Amino acid sequence: MLNENTLPHSRLHVLVARSPVAPAGLAAALLLCAIGSLPASANDWPRWRGTDFNGISKETGWSASWPQEGPKQLWKANVGTGFSSIAVSNGRAYTLGNINDTETIYCLDANTGKVLWKHSYACSTDPNLYEGGPNATPTVDGNAVYTFSRKGHVFALDARSGNVIWSRNIHDELGLRIPSWGFSGSPLVDGKLLIINAGPAGTALDKATGKVVWSSGKESAGYSSPIPFNAGAARAVLLFSIKALSAVNPENGQLLWEHPWKTSWGVNAADPVIVGDKIFISSGYNQGCALLRVAGNKVSVLWQNENMRNHFNSSLAVGDSVYGFDESSEFKCLDLQTGSIRWSEQSLGKGSLIGADGKLLILGEKGQLVVAEPSSEAFRPVARAQVLGGKCWTSPVLANGRVYCRNAKGDVVCVDVSGKTN
Repeated sequence: MLNENTLPHSRLHVLVARSPVAPAGLAAALLLCAIGSLPASANDWPRWRGTDFNGISKETGWSASWPQEGPKQLWKANVGTGFSSIAVSNGRAYTLGNINDTETIYCLDANTGKVLWKHSYACSTDPNLYEGGPNATPTVDGNAVYTFSRKGHVFALDARSGNVIWSRNIHDELGLRIPSWGFSGSPLVDGKLLIINAGPAGTALDKATGKVVWSSGKESAGYSSPIPFNAGAARAVLLFSIKALSAVNPENGQLLWEHPWKTSWGVNAADPVIVGDKIFISSGYNQGCALLRVAGNKVSVLWQNENMRNHFNSSLAVGDSVYGFDESSEFKCLDLQTGSIRWSEQSLGKGSLIGADGKLLILGEKGQLVVAEPSSEAFRPVARAQVLGGKCWTSPVLANGRVYCRNAKGDVVCVDVSGKTN
C-alpha cells in the first residue's frame, strides 16, 4: 500500500473566494420565480449516476407530454470533443471537453447555457478508435467541484468562481498507469476523501488538500466509476480493474474481496448496479453479465450469461428487471432474478439511459430522446423527440425539470420537461 509519505507532493493553490450578494428583495423574488417553474419535486444531479449512484433521479412531476416538435429547447452550447456527462448543482451545469488538445472544465448557467467560468489545461484528445476527449463527469460536493482527466489530471475547483483549490497529476507524479483509453471513472467523494479509479483497486486523496491518503498500486485501472456499497461485512467502495471487481475499505484502501472479471482489452467500463446485497455486472466483447450476491466478504454467482454485454454505458435496475444497451446496439430488458431476456429493441443504437418518477429516460445513439414505461413485457415508448445529431454515447441528465444531452463533438442541449407553459 502506497501513501503520501512515499510519493511526491501535490501542487497546492491558495483559494480566495468572492461571491456577490444580491439585495434581499431581489433574491427573494428570483427564488419565487424559480420555484414556480420547477416540477413537483425538483432535484439536482451533482455527480455521475446521480445522488444515489444508481442512475435514478428522485425528481417527480416532470412531463413526458411533449408537443409534436418535441420538448422546448432552452439553450445549446458547444464544449468540445468528449463523452463527459453533466453535473447539475445550485443552478449550474458542469462538464468537460477538449478542443485542439486543450481540455476545459466548464461551468455553465443551467438556465441559459452561458459560460460562467472555465478552466483549461493541456491534454491530448487521443482518438483511439473513437473521438477521444474526456470521459469522466465532474463531481460537485458543497462548494467544490472535482474532475479527473484521461491523462491523470485531478482538479479541485471552487464551484462558484472556478479558482483552483488544488491540482495534481497522478500519472506524472505517482506513476499510476494510464489505461489504454485513458482514465474514465468519475471521482467519488466519501467523507473527507476523494476516491478515483486509478491503480488496480483505487486511489484516495484528501479532498481538501489533494494529499494521497492511500493507493492500491501502479497497475492499470478499469474504466468504471467508484461507487459505495454498504451490504457486505463492512462499508466498501466498488471499483473495476482490468481483471476484477474489487471491494475496498474507503478509509485505508484495504481489499475486502475481489471477484475475477476479465474482458478483452481490459474494458470493464459499465458501473456495477447494486440491488440490496446483490450486484449486477456487465461488460462487452462477448464477456456478458452476472448477478453476484455478497454475504460478509464472500461473493457467490447467482447466474452468469451473455444476454447483456454493456460496452461502456451502465444498466439500470427497476423492480425485477434490468434495462441496458447491449454491444450489439440492442436495448434489452432482462429478468434480474434469472438473467433471461424479456425483450429487445433495435431502434436506438448504442445509447444510454437513466430513470425518474417511474419512467425510463433514454438517449439513443443518434440523438433521439425517448421516454418509456418500465415493462417486463415489451418496449413501451410514450414520447420521442430528435434533440441532437452526431454520435450520442453520453448519458442524459434530468435536473429541475430540464434534460441535458450531449454528443461526441461537444454539442450540449438543454430541453424543458417541466410541463410548465411559462
